[in-house]
Amino acid sequence: MPESAPMLQLAAANLVTPMVLFFALGLVAALARSDLFVPEAIAKTLALYLMMAIGFKGGVEMAKNGLDQKVFLLLAAGVFLSALIPLIGYAALRATTALKSYDAAAIAAHYGSISIVTFVAATQTLSLLGLPYEGYLVAVAAVMEMPAIVTALLLARRAKPPDGAKREGLGPLLREVGLNGSVVMLSGAFLIGWATGPSGMEMISAFVIDPFRGILCLFLLDMGLAAGRGLRAGAGNLRLPVLAFGIYMPLISAGLAGTLAIALGLSVGGTALLITLSASASYIAVPAAMRLALPEADPCNYLTLSLGVTFPFNLALGIPIYVGLAQRIGS
Repeated sequence: MPESAPMLQLAAANLVTPMVLFFALGLVAALARSDLFVPEAIAKTLALYLMMAIGFKGGVEMAKNGLDQKVFLLLAAGVFLSALIPLIGYAALRATTALKSYDAAAIAAHYGSISIVTFVAATQTLSLLGLPYEGYLVAVAAVMEMPAIVTALLLARRAKPPDGAKREGLGPLLREVGLNGSVVMLSGAFLIGWATGPSGMEMISAFVIDPFRGILCLFLLDMGLAAGRGLRAGAGNLRLPVLAFGIYMPLISAGLAGTLAIALGLSVGGTALLITLSASASYIAVPAAMRLALPEADPCNYLTLSLGVTFPFNLALGIPIYVGLAQRIGS
């Protein structure tokens, strides 16, 4: 197809972005046993900043577009997918791998959330193909961050009672998750962005827009260091069933999103983006949240899968598959 060459060029361009290369730098430095490190307090600050910026920008987009019935249904579909996909992913990992419950939960959270870079790559592909899409899907991307984290924390907390104690009831568990710092920051920043709208963005754009990519590079450098240390310490966990999850789980998620897109009556472009959001795996917000909320989970597992397997798969093959599926649904 004539579109194949631009798609390959797009995949190559996204694989050599500064963000991914800084992750690779951290990974190589850790594997080479360099003394490069990011202090823990700084790493947590970077994580809080990223969640604040992502949540705030999503809220501003919501304020711009308003909340009519179609937007509400699409947001509800995004929340539903984000909450459901980790349940499916967790069950698949526990059935096919020897991963511990909290590692399986952390990985599953990444697949219920979204990759902003993959989303941007998909919008560029749609532009190349001349396919319009609903602009408020940016807000859907924002609301798909938190439900996956909540689901994963619920799974992890219920599967692993603290110090052999009796498992907590659902009420205290929901309170613990709802008041977790990462969840509060994501949801609170989204609500603040929604309440203040474009004028609020104008006030702090120099903080949440301009530095975002640079801080993301530092965050991914730290994540690369953590993943490299994890590879040295326990690469045996990353066996074929675990690695295969990084390929088949996005395809399962794409099928679920495609089914919902039919019911929502989205355009071909909007369908492709909803499928892409569902099939992508977070390497920004969820790793940040897992570092804060589930520190016992091994970053080697979830970062290797989300950033090392699913991310390049989606850029090289996934986005063309998702666009093709959307065109078939639209026809």
